[in-house]
Amino acid sequence: MKALITGASSGIGRSLAIELSKYGYDLILVARNKSKLEETAKMCVTNTEIYESDISIIDNCFKLYEKYPDIDILINNAGFGLFGRFDKIDLDKELNMIDLNIKSVHVLTKLYLKNMIKKDKGRILNVASSAAFLPGPLMNTYYCTKTYDLKLTEAIYEELRRIKSNVKVSALCPGPVDTNFNNVAGVKFGIKSLSSTYVAKYTIKKMFKNKLIIIPGFLNRLSQFGLRFVSRKTAARIAYDVQKRKDR
Repeated sequence: MKALITGASSGIGRSLAIELSKYGYDLILVARNKSKLEETAKMCVTNTEIYESDISIIDNCFKLYEKYPDIDILINNAGFGLFGRFDKIDLDKELNMIDLNIKSVHVLTKLYLKNMIKKDKGRILNVASSAAFLPGPLMNTYYCTKTYDLKLTEAIYEELRRIKSNVKVSALCPGPVDTNFNNVAGVKFGIKSLSSTYVAKYTIKKMFKNKLIIIPGFLNRLSQFGLRFVSRKTAARIAYDVQKRKDR
């Protein structure tokens, strides 16, 4: 059994790798930072390979697939966010975020899904966010990328169901998690964050139960339920106020 995890150098990706290792999966760990990948590998109890690559460069996604075409689980975890007003955020950084958060997920999902459908087995976990359920003033491009990841996963789920495939797909939609994401995005959360270890344990458990949308944390699940009862404009105002409190 073999799993490939992008963004495995820290945070949720590292914790997912450690947890899957406990389930007996050999691992392919992908990220840009070789030394951090080596740290992750040392924390795992099964065989691991590290693959240093910047998959925001889409050609590298194809190279990754060509090197490791036959896996049992794909976890698209690599991604980052940016904080600020839309007209003020650097466009090149936004486009790089779209390349990583959307295009790499799209390409790797398509490549591996085709192979899994042929074998009629396999799992794909796309790491989205609770941001996928909301408009995202002050982090709008990030929110949009995670909405894409969620909707892509939901649509593929139904396509697989219609053809009676044994391939399973899930979307992880965590709220605040205590990882390096906050430093990269330039934000600080105003509420208590979940640990990446808890998120990983919860996620893997639910993934193996074929859960489509995985939301760790009771308060996070409750807040998503509550969004059903507010207007889109109200949701945008709430999201703005939440984001503004993150401003450093």
